[in-house]
Amino acid sequence: MTIEIIVISVIFMVLGMIVQARLKSKFKEYSEVPTSSGMSGKEIAEKMLRDNGIYDVQVTSVEGQLTDHYNPMNKTVNLSTDVYHGRSVSAAAVSAHECGHAVQHATAYSMLMLRSKLVPAVQISSTLSQWVIIAGLGFMGFGGGNPTILLAGIILFAVTTLFSIITLPVEFDASARAVSWLETANITTVNEKAKAKDALKWAALTYVVAALASIAMLVQYILIYQGRSRD
Repeated sequence: MTIEIIVISVIFMVLGMIVQARLKSKFKEYSEVPTSSGMSGKEIAEKMLRDNGIYDVQVTSVEGQLTDHYNPMNKTVNLSTDVYHGRSVSAAAVSAHECGHAVQHATAYSMLMLRSKLVPAVQISSTLSQWVIIAGLGFMGFGGGNPTILLAGIILFAVTTLFSIITLPVEFDASARAVSWLETANITTVNEKAKAKDALKWAALTYVVAALASIAMLVQYILIYQGRSRD
């Protein structure tokens, strides 16, 4: 592994930790701000689904913190315990965001559909890419590496990078749908809406950092490949 790759990894690891810490701080802060509607995350999710004509999606509770997600396979909006029972701005923001994904699914939002199609390929590439790249670079510096094997690893890694890029519009769109609905459905006041938007902004930034890190690593691998191909 070259020094450039190590430096890039450390930079984005630190940046990711900073964003994640800020995200947790924001959600903790807004979890102490009750919404004027007084509705729980579960109730908000169910109302948003109904308002969008979705009746075949269930809202369930899952263990953990910030483990909230929408599962298109079994059509469930899965909310962490604090969000499921919470009656705060944080709970409202998260539950509405996850329902935003359900609305995307119901309306066949193009970027979500594309991301879903990439999932099988990503499951393979995310498992194999780093090992193939290491083999291509030359494990622990022995053997000098192999440009052809490195290229195969780069192609695999490019699939995961593409997935992380496509994830960005999916996440931003779900947040936009959430914030817009929270206001029109009178779930939050103008001030509460601003806090919900801020919380979702920091959640989205975690995906931005991940995408930028993946792009930076991919570019570095390509530069290494080009250098070794000339040798």
